Amino acid sequence: MRTKSVVLEAREIQLAIELIELGARLQLLEAETSLSRDRLIKLYKELKGASPPKGMLPFSTDWFVTWLPNIHSSLFHNIYRHLVQYGGCQGIEAIVKAYRLYLEHVELHGWEAVLGFTRAWTLVRFFDSKMLQMTPCTRCGGHFVTHAHEPHGQYVCGLCAPPSRAGKTRKAKHAPAADLAPAAASPATGGDISPLAA
Repeated sequence: MRTKSVVLEAREIQLAIELIELGARLQLLEAETSLSRDRLIKLYKELKGASPPKGMLPFSTDWFVTWLPNIHSSLFHNIYRHLVQYGGCQGIEAIVKAYRLYLEHVELHGWEAVLGFTRAWTLVRFFDSKMLQMTPCTRCGGHFVTHAHEPHGQYVCGLCAPPSRAGKTRKAKHAPAADLAPAAASPATGGDISPLAA
């Protein structure tokens, strides 16, 4: 009977701890680590002081294309793409690093983080499944999350053409379009690339 490497197991536990601290759901932990469900639940309880929430993971792409979630999802995915293409990151490592940079960016501008870690992970899976794509705005040139397989020849993003009730929800009060607009022109990754640019 083969025994599991102590070093590999320690790495799995450390990864699970990091994911739990970022807000990962149990299903995500099971998908990204080889730890048993019982061990993950015990670890979650130890870190959070409560049982992991029950229920299904987000399964609809529609949330990511609504106004404020779309802006935050687009910011995250542009950072993620940059790390994959130029940062030598892949898989869960790239998602974790991109999400941390996303949190740093929204905190820097005094916004509320709309995109949770589990949704960010789900977003990447939707892209891998070709259900979502990045589409350039014909006005600002930024790249935004849109449904795949739909015509986007004259696409205009939610920053350039916000809906009439934009900024009137409780969450949106912390990140109105006027404050979010600089995201299309300020680097979030420490380089000279715009978070929403190609």
